[in-house]
Amino acid sequence: MVRQWAGRVLKAAAVLAVVAGVAYQMRFAPVAVAPHRVARGEIVAEVMGTGTLEARVQATVSSKISGRIADVLVDQGDRVQKGQILVHLDDEDFVQQVAIAEADRETAQAAIELLVSDKTRAAAVSKRSQTHLARVQSLLEKNVGTEEDLDQATESLAVAEAGVSRAEAAINKGKKELIAAEKTLGYQNARLADTKIEAPMDGLIVRRQRDPGDVVAPGSSILSLISTKELWVSAWVDETEMAKLQKGQSVRVVFRSDPKHSKPGSVVRLGREADRETREFIVDVLVLELPENWAVGQRAEVYIETARKAAAVLLPARYVVRREGRPGVFVDQHRHAEWRPLTLGLRSLDMVEVVSGLQPGEVAVLPADPTNSLREGRRIVTQ
Repeated sequence: MVRQWAGRVLKAAAVLAVVAGVAYQMRFAPVAVAPHRVARGEIVAEVMGTGTLEARVQATVSSKISGRIADVLVDQGDRVQKGQILVHLDDEDFVQQVAIAEADRETAQAAIELLVSDKTRAAAVSKRSQTHLARVQSLLEKNVGTEEDLDQATESLAVAEAGVSRAEAAINKGKKELIAAEKTLGYQNARLADTKIEAPMDGLIVRRQRDPGDVVAPGSSILSLISTKELWVSAWVDETEMAKLQKGQSVRVVFRSDPKHSKPGSVVRLGREADRETREFIVDVLVLELPENWAVGQRAEVYIETARKAAAVLLPARYVVRREGRPGVFVDQHRHAEWRPLTLGLRSLDMVEVVSGLQPGEVAVLPADPTNSLREGRRIVTQ
């Protein structure tokens, strides 16, 4: 009995020792903390958005006519100038059509020249008829001629004048046929010119959809062309940040292909419609400097500067702890944790401005092990 009782006492003592040790560790043992000495510095408040690189001006290079591609003179990645020939279509049929139209025009021109000659001859006949009629009338007045001679002369003049009118009408008709032939020739020349497809602007070929031998219809895409004068990131930004944004604000653009470096940009346009599900709106950011390798459609983050302050009291955002919705921080006060409520100002990606609650030189602390926690008065040891 004595032995059993002694064993129980020893077990109870061991349990009490363990409990006391845990209680000591939890309540009295120092907590290892990561310190940060508060200092002044510049802080830049930024609003972040995510989007894709887009070209403000872009065009689809296509054919105005149906035809077979004879040659594509450029490829994706090539820079082109306005008016530069990019694509040749097979022009054999169009050359023949131009030749036929030229022959029709020459025929119409020759017909007009013949009709002008006919009019000249008819005018000469009319003039002779007028002279003959005047002579017959003079003889009749002298009782030398007869009424029959007068009737014949009058009839001859009428026939001659009708011939002149017919010649003039034929010339007018011929001129209209010449105009139609010239328009047909112009149309065929335009179709022939359309077999050479030119660049509508200076830019960069970003996609090639067709190759020689392909048959294209009017409007079908052959090449995709963009202007590199204005490339921007169309970024989605939370609508709660809308009041902070305006045109002209400076921007840092971070492409996912080069996350360690940022490129300068500027806000050029604010969207006026928010997505009804995500509650975000579009902000267009002009990229002032591109990475060495880039592609339209690639993802990027934009950080829009909304405010900047020099000599602000700065604290890493991860040191801020909230209690009952109010921000605060633990401070090293003679190797004990002291809770301080804070009033915060500007926020950057990883820093916050402390308006009140901390002074430069004080040391903010955070448990080195995230599983540990601090409380007011807890002993701490820095690592």
